[in-house]
Amino acid sequence: MKNSNLLQWLADIVLILHMSLVLFVVGGLVLIVIGNIRRWHWVNRLWFRLLHLAIVIVIIAEVWLGMVCPLTTLEMWLRHQAGNTTYQEGFIEHWVQMILYWDLPAWVFTAAYSTFGLLVLLTWICYPPHFRKNSRN
Repeated sequence: MKNSNLLQWLADIVLILHMSLVLFVVGGLVLIVIGNIRRWHWVNRLWFRLLHLAIVIVIIAEVWLGMVCPLTTLEMWLRHQAGNTTYQEGFIEHWVQMILYWDLPAWVFTAAYSTFGLLVLLTWICYPPHFRKNSRN
């Protein structure tokens, strides 16, 4: 495999990882709410809730500090190192980028991510995680 092909492949993996994190963050919030309504106890397990909260805090901190997501930076660096100077993405890259990267003013993302963070905080209040180590709930 040529070096540029390997770098392109690694960039695609980073993009898929990025999309997976987005799905975990958004889907996690949906699962927490629906799971509590339907009494799915696993959605309140402490490890799940802490992991979800930690990722949300990192995202909100990045946006408030004006930072670019490290996964975005890594993916773009890999694509640049692969010699991609034109728009020559593969199928997965094209569609995932269409979903992830929107051309909107920064304040829109700051407001959206902050609102999302408040919703996550609200779930901690309305549906607190289980803190007991041996809880089967």
